[in-house]
Amino acid sequence: MTFRTALVTGASSGIGRGLALALAKRGTKVYAAARRRPELESLAAEAVSGLIRIVELDVADADHTEAVIRELDANDPLDLVVANAGIGGFTPGDKLDWPTVRRILQVDLMGAVATLCAATPGMIVRGRGHLAGVSSLAAFRGLPKNAAYSASKAGLSMFLESIRLDLVGTGVAVTTICPGFVRTPLTRDLGKLPFIVEVDEAVTTILASLDKKDPVCAFPATQAVPMRTLGLLPPSLYDFVGKHLRRYIP
Repeated sequence: MTFRTALVTGASSGIGRGLALALAKRGTKVYAAARRRPELESLAAEAVSGLIRIVELDVADADHTEAVIRELDANDPLDLVVANAGIGGFTPGDKLDWPTVRRILQVDLMGAVATLCAATPGMIVRGRGHLAGVSSLAAFRGLPKNAAYSASKAGLSMFLESIRLDLVGTGVAVTTICPGFVRTPLTRDLGKLPFIVEVDEAVTTILASLDKKDPVCAFPATQAVPMRTLGLLPPSLYDFVGKHLRRYIP
């Protein structure tokens, strides 16, 4: 499936960068949004098709993000919006640091939701479009030392699921993307990770899911199945598992 236009946030590196390049290769005009202009300029230069347009944007400022994307959609209607921008960071319950917690929630939840809110009205009026948000397998259960990250991704997943139900019959599709470990700058400092997926493989999986308009894209199976299983455990049993899991998280 070829989208005429797309917006991808967090496009300066990792999954966002890979998606922007892959979409441009398909012939889609891609608005690549991120904070770091030099990285965006490098991205645009790499896309020989000339279809990548730079949008310098910090999604941590949710109100500004919503206004910029709403204006962009009014001027050049978007067929696909991928709220991908995100950051990580450990927030253990016994050493909570509010600035770190706040920043993760601002970027991973508020920034993503603002991105989606900006594009939704126009898509509904046009009767077509696709909204996607990059959540995480960490949304399936609160992970030790990851209170803010798990909370932000769980919140994004629930937001996407709710609007998907509301948008049935409007012509607007909604996909929740839940990757496991992908080899990106976000995972660079986490040491040796099991079943890690390369960016190219992640992008191929995501695009295939978008083409099929899947409601949820959770991958790889080697991580998704165990995380879904953890989501079914009663609190008492998960507390036992989580106590041991905590040892393996830096």
